Amino acid sequence: MAVHALQNVVPMPQPRRANVLERFRVVDRDQASCSACGSLAFCMPTGERRDTAWNFDELVSHRVRLRKGEVLVRTGDRFAALYAIRSGSCKSVATTASGQQQIAGYHIAGDMLGAGAIYAGTYDATVTALEDSEFCVCPFDRMETLAQQNGDFQHTLCSLLSREIGRERRVMLMLGTMRAEQRLASFLLELADRYHARGYSSSEFVLRMTREEIGSHLGLKLETVSRLFSRFHQDALIRVQGRDVKLLDRVALQQLVDASLQ
Repeated sequence: MAVHALQNVVPMPQPRRANVLERFRVVDRDQASCSACGSLAFCMPTGERRDTAWNFDELVSHRVRLRKGEVLVRTGDRFAALYAIRSGSCKSVATTASGQQQIAGYHIAGDMLGAGAIYAGTYDATVTALEDSEFCVCPFDRMETLAQQNGDFQHTLCSLLSREIGRERRVMLMLGTMRAEQRLASFLLELADRYHARGYSSSEFVLRMTREEIGSHLGLKLETVSRLFSRFHQDALIRVQGRDVKLLDRVALQQLVDASLQ
């Protein structure tokens, strides 16, 4: 009787956190190899060093797709992986101790996300897709193991982390030394250069962030950003149609930025 009663006991379900595979749409690996990806040179900056003893696909556990507005990671989530943007774009939003939110980064295909979480063990920003996007999930324990085994990859990983440190330093310099119009000009020029390096136009692109989000990223009010876009347009520095932007006079924009250094 006692055995029969135990056999009919239904165990209580245990709460668990949904993992990435359950939250998002997983991409078929056979249709998305690293060797066929145009963003490979940017998410894994090898420079002239390349060792055929390993390949990038070894680092990717799976690939996921997010629709516009979906969240990849949230502030405080446990750090487990870096995320390479295979296609699309996203924003990272940091929350200050007082509860204020600020756009910490505008990321496009080829960017690697999550490096800032390595030390703390938790992600320090919420990453949200600005359009339908695809991400490669690179578990960090795989990266650490490969770095210990392969000197070439160790150099690649150091280059990646150094690039992210340099980008954050440039943002801090911009916020600390530039006037409002110089910040916007610098932002537009750098974004154009990033797209050009990936094979796109060096002067025309679509801004996926709203004017308000750009203001948050640059430390400016919405009214200031809107006024500057209008002024740049009237001065024939850029042409703006909705979110479509074309740089008409890169030289003048660069001179405006360089004026802050004089």
